[in-house]
Amino acid sequence: MKSDLFASENLAQAAVAPGMSLQNAKSVRYNVNGEMLARQGAMIAFRGNLQFERKGQGIGGMLKRAVTGEGLALMSVRGQGEAWFAHQAGNCFIIDFEPGDALTVNGRNVLCFDPTLSYEIKMVKGAGMTGGGLFNSVFTGTGKLAVVCDGHPVIIPVTAQSPVFVDTDAVVGWSAALETGLHRSQSVGSMIRGGSGEAVQLKLSGEGFVIVRPSELTETVTGH
Repeated sequence: MKSDLFASENLAQAAVAPGMSLQNAKSVRYNVNGEMLARQGAMIAFRGNLQFERKGQGIGGMLKRAVTGEGLALMSVRGQGEAWFAHQAGNCFIIDFEPGDALTVNGRNVLCFDPTLSYEIKMVKGAGMTGGGLFNSVFTGTGKLAVVCDGHPVIIPVTAQSPVFVDTDAVVGWSAALETGLHRSQSVGSMIRGGSGEAVQLKLSGEGFVIVRPSELTETVTGH
């Protein structure tokens, strides 16, 4: 059987090292030898002797998800084998954490990560209970984290002299050391959104960077 479908870049080759790697721009492969963690529902295939177990978010996790529609519902993957992860054909990126690194990531953008990373779900300081999706996961430690993003992300530097304002639906993550708050703008809401009422942006200040995606949050609706 012959087809461009079977081009070498599409074939899953045997893993040569433990841990995660990019299978292609849209998926991550994890060679499991022990344990790893992944977002529930993100696994698209596996082979080998692997066991899967749902993990909770800790005390208050369910409340946070109910309030914001966000959260980080995880599963652990244990054993020996390979697993592939993806989410709605989004672009995948692997972030390598070194000692002292800390990154705040929106739960909807987490794909999978090494068990050596620590994570804690926190409410964005200064955001209160408004805006939606403002409970985020703070990752620290050493190891690798795979994130997924609709389209090609934009990395914007944040400096003490130039705070950055981002749409709460478009933000993927930011340096955990940045100060956060809400910025309300009637004029921006009326001009850009094309409607009445105020728009709310997340204000990030300090020294670091913010990652945004070139699309706002959309939900796939079925059953029309």
